[in-house]
Amino acid sequence: MTAVGRFQKAFDARDVDAIMAAMTPDCVFEDTTPPDGRRHVGAEAVRAAWTALFAAAPDGVFTTEELIDAGDRVVARWRYEWGSGHVRGVDVFTVRDGLVAEKLAYVKG
Repeated sequence: MTAVGRFQKAFDARDVDAIMAAMTPDCVFEDTTPPDGRRHVGAEAVRAAWTALFAAAPDGVFTTEELIDAGDRVVARWRYEWGSGHVRGVDVFTVRDGLVAEKLAYVKG
């Protein structure tokens, strides 16, 4: 399974420990907070972001619509649904040494 595949499987399961095991210690996550996203740097900050995301929307479900693998860069198109609505977006991943080093998230709307 690819680095992003392992990450996505853990993310779908909402398993923060497994998500972090799929990421580098110096990982970066940029979320979709307007206008430019909030940048979380390092495993501790990224772990806190995932924990907060899952706690804020316990009924939220991400569905991967397409993965485009371009070597050390992977693009994922996704749909995120919660009780009263949904959004669609794209993640741009950077892979290093078989782990996700960076996840930049963008959302429509």
